[in-house]
Amino acid sequence: MQTAVNFPAANDGSRSTSATGRAVLADALRDVDPAAARRVEAIKDWRSGYLPAIRELVVAAAANPAAAVAVSQAGLDSLHQRFVWTDNGNDRPLLDGLALSDHPGMDTFEVIGRNERRGEFSVPYKGKRLSGGELHKQLDDWVARGVAEPTFADAVRAVMAHPEWLNLRDLQVAVLGAGAEMGPLRQLLDWGATVYAVDLPNEDRWNAIMSIAKNSAGRMAVPVPHGAVNLDTAPDSRVAQVAGLDVIGETDGVLAWLREIEGPFTLGNYAYADGGLHVRVSMAIDALGVLLARSHPDLSLAFLATPTDVFAVPEDAVAMARDRWNQRRTRRLLQAPLHLANLFEPAYRDTVIDDRGREVGISDCLVPQQGPNYALAKRLQRWRAIVARDAGTRVSLNVAPATRTRSVVKNRALAAAYAGAGQFGVEVFAPATANTLMAALLVRDLRDPQSAANPQRDLQNPMDLFSDAANHGGLWRAAYEPRSVLTLAAVLGLFVRNA
Repeated sequence: MQTAVNFPAANDGSRSTSATGRAVLADALRDVDPAAARRVEAIKDWRSGYLPAIRELVVAAAANPAAAVAVSQAGLDSLHQRFVWTDNGNDRPLLDGLALSDHPGMDTFEVIGRNERRGEFSVPYKGKRLSGGELHKQLDDWVARGVAEPTFADAVRAVMAHPEWLNLRDLQVAVLGAGAEMGPLRQLLDWGATVYAVDLPNEDRWNAIMSIAKNSAGRMAVPVPHGAVNLDTAPDSRVAQVAGLDVIGETDGVLAWLREIEGPFTLGNYAYADGGLHVRVSMAIDALGVLLARSHPDLSLAFLATPTDVFAVPEDAVAMARDRWNQRRTRRLLQAPLHLANLFEPAYRDTVIDDRGREVGISDCLVPQQGPNYALAKRLQRWRAIVARDAGTRVSLNVAPATRTRSVVKNRALAAAYAGAGQFGVEVFAPATANTLMAALLVRDLRDPQSAANPQRDLQNPMDLFSDAANHGGLWRAAYEPRSVLTLAAVLGLFVRNA
């Protein structure tokens, strides 16, 4: 491709994801914890050594609100100083390159849904649709089992108590990664929203996306190249052949198209890619957010966080995990010899006491198989959420539960670990359940002044944005440090999958 968002080039022309990731994380820590920054810089094998570096970031940010913002801003500054916009072989700083682009923009094809708006809120779960009393009962069960935080149940109940929130005729959402399994496209359209859909050019994908829109109550805008089709007469099948934009290679095209939106809208990042591509697409979307905010000061942001990351979690989550550890009874005798192999380690062996005297647990749920690029991409999103909210932007960033998406199932090790996770108190969700719940939380974040997404609501630490209303599947409240049982979960999962 002639244009693209890229990692920085070294003197020999190579673009090292490892060197960039190491340098960015060290830069993020440098002012708040110089010793931690030096430890990160000393890591030689980044692919296997990045795990403690991510933990160091969260520990440093947990100390106080100023540290959380400082780490996030320094990390973002480092990324934007390094990443580039490549145009015909020439690299420019990313924001400068996009600002100078003369992309002609895109035409817009509209798909108008033909169905009535769905009224009552319900959640598909294990072959049923839960609403009303059944959904309240299920929320109680998830909280009692430690699958989700109590604030998650509160948030879903707020949506249930305000059905008028689900009338989304007044909402505009740009969904980047429109075809993503964990994205909110279907739910937003069912509830009547206007969606600006962005995804890669792919005829089959766009046929599926437009079919969802036709069978909804919403309106969907689709980007197509100027003059590629007759917007008045072209059938959907013809539009699907030319629709779409590559967010990495056509970031300037996405920018030109979204700049034409009139009025407030939400920029939602639901795009996923493997390896370094995930960092590049996340950087492209971050740059879009920065530049769109200049022309749309009422822009809001939306992301989903993965539970397989490092989080600062509430005291009651730590207490529940420790109680479960202490209640192992006879299991402790069977497990004791395995501690020598770093198996069955207790969760929260150490905590952080912040400047307000809170005991903050550090839940390290990173999965090595996901790799350092995945961790950096998710870090970028969390940094942007903290900095943008601190500057007055409404930001929805909710922790979604472990989910059996295609990207997980195709990774044999992860798929096996997920299949065996139930043996350790972790529930893995079906995609339809998870994305319905996450779409409901997005609506709540955009509607409810009491949501942590609202920058006017005071948080003790900006990172509380991530713990509020989190559904982590049980990882935060399990007795064991997640990586100490991951291998065993995978072994058990192999038996479950082959049974």
